[in-house]
Amino acid sequence: MESLLSLLIWIPILGGVAVLAIGNNRSGVSRWISLALAIVVFLMSLTLWAGFDASIAAMQFVENTPWISYFNINYHIGVDGISMPLIILTTFSTVIVIIAGWEVIKNRVAEYMAAFLIMEGVIIGVFSSLDAILFYVFWEASLIPMLLIIGIWGGQNRVYAAIKFFLYTFLGSVFMLVSLIYMYNQGSSFSLAALNTLPLSLTEQSWIFWAFFLAFAVKVPMFPVHTWLPDAHVQAPTGGSVILAAIMLKMGGYGFFRLSLPITPDASSEFATIVIALSLIAIVYIGFVALVQKDMKKLIAYSSISHMGFVTLGLFALFSIVEMNSDGQIVGALEGAYLGLEGAMIQMISHGFISAAMFLVVGVLYDRLHSREISTYGGVINSMPKFTGFAVLFSLANAGLPGTSGFVGEFMVILGSLQANFWFAFLAAMTLIIGAAYTLWMVKRVFWGPVTNSDISSLSDINARELFILATLAFAVLLLGIYPQPLVEVMHLSIVNLLEQALTTKLPVPL
Repeated sequence: MESLLSLLIWIPILGGVAVLAIGNNRSGVSRWISLALAIVVFLMSLTLWAGFDASIAAMQFVENTPWISYFNINYHIGVDGISMPLIILTTFSTVIVIIAGWEVIKNRVAEYMAAFLIMEGVIIGVFSSLDAILFYVFWEASLIPMLLIIGIWGGQNRVYAAIKFFLYTFLGSVFMLVSLIYMYNQGSSFSLAALNTLPLSLTEQSWIFWAFFLAFAVKVPMFPVHTWLPDAHVQAPTGGSVILAAIMLKMGGYGFFRLSLPITPDASSEFATIVIALSLIAIVYIGFVALVQKDMKKLIAYSSISHMGFVTLGLFALFSIVEMNSDGQIVGALEGAYLGLEGAMIQMISHGFISAAMFLVVGVLYDRLHSREISTYGGVINSMPKFTGFAVLFSLANAGLPGTSGFVGEFMVILGSLQANFWFAFLAAMTLIIGAAYTLWMVKRVFWGPVTNSDISSLSDINARELFILATLAFAVLLLGIYPQPLVEVMHLSIVNLLEQALTTKLPVPL
C-alpha cells in the first residue's frame, strides 16, 4: 500500500471536516461517524506494524512529491522504528478519547469530535514528516485543535489556560523555524536526511541546538518551561487531557530524537550535561511538587512532567556513556547507550497509556461529583469497587510497579544512566520512591478509608463504556510491562542508526 501514510494523515483530517459539515443538530450521527473513522484509521495504522521490516534502519512507506518546488520543499513522508509506534499510539488514543467523550460532551458535539480527528491526522503528519517545513507546518497546525478543545470545552479559567498553552508552544516553535531557514540558506534543502549531513561549525550548531531545544523542551515540557502544562490539564476536558498527555508531550521527545541529535550532534554532546541536569530536576523536584497538590488533575500533570524527564535523561545520557574516537570507532559501553535510548522510547509509549488512563480515572469521578479536589473524596471503593480496581492498577503503574509498562522504560533509563554516572542513576531512581509517595497517598485519600462525603455512598460503579475503556488501557499497560520485546525489536535498528548519527561529528577534522 503505497500511500498508506497519506491515508492515515488525511482520512482523519477530511473526516473531521465532514463531521463539522454534518453539524451539531445531528450529534448522534457525528458521534458514530467519528468513532467509525477513528477505528478505521487505528486498524489501518496496525498494517504499518504488520508491513514494517525491522531488519533495516532505512525509512519505510516513503512518499515523496514536490510541494513548493521553488524552495525545494517536498511532501516527503515515511516512518522508521521510532516514529511508527508513536503513530499507532496516536490512532489508539483517538479511539479511546472519542469513546470517552460519548456521553459526557453535550454541547457542540460535532466540533468536539472533529477537533480530535483533525488533531489525529496532523500529529501523524508530525511523526511521519521527512521534510523540515512539512514537519513545522504539521507541528504548528496541531496547536489549533488543542487550543479550541481547551478554550471551548474546558473549565472555568479555560481561556487563560488555552492562551498560555498557545503562546508558550508557539513562541518555542518560532525559533525552530528561524533555524530551519538558516540551514536552508546553508544547504538549499529542507530534507531531514540532507540536514542530518549538513556540515555546521560548533557555533552554528549551538545556536540551532538551543533553538530546537526551546521548541521541544516547551512541548515535553521540561523544567523550567513546564508551567503551562498543569494549567492546561486542569482546565482541559478529560479527552483534551488524555490527548495532551498521551500524544502531544511525545512530540517534544520525538523532536529531540528526529532533529536535535542527528542535526546538531556536537552541540548536543557539548550541552548534554545541562539537559541531564534539567531532566533530573524535573524528575526529583517536580515529583515533590506533585506531592503537595490538592487537585487530582494537577497531581497527574506534575507527575507527567516528572516521568517525561526520563525521556530526555535517556536521550542525552548517551554522550556520557559512549563517544567516537578520531578513527571513527565508537568507544564505551554501547549497551548502556542503547538501554538509555530504547528506555526513553518505551517510556514515551508507556507514559502515553498510563497518563491517559490516570486522566480518564479522574474524568470518571469528575463526571459523577463534578469535583477534582482530593478532599472531596474518600472511601470510593465502597460504592465503586470495579472502578477502584482499575484506578489502583494505573496508580501502581504510574509509580513504576514491576510487571507494568511504567517500570520497563524507567528501569532501562536508570540502568543506562548508571553507565554514565552513578549520581544520575541514583537521582533518577528517587522517582520510584517519590512517585510511589504522591500516587499512593492520592489513592489512600480518594479510594480507601471511611466515606466522608454523603454523595459518595450513592455513586454508581462504572458502566459498560467506561469498563471497556479502562480494561483496554489496563491490557495495554500490562502487555507492555510483561512483554516489551516486540517494541524493542521494532525500534532497535533505528536506535542504532540514531546513535551513530548522534556520535558522528560535523566539525572539520584537525590536520
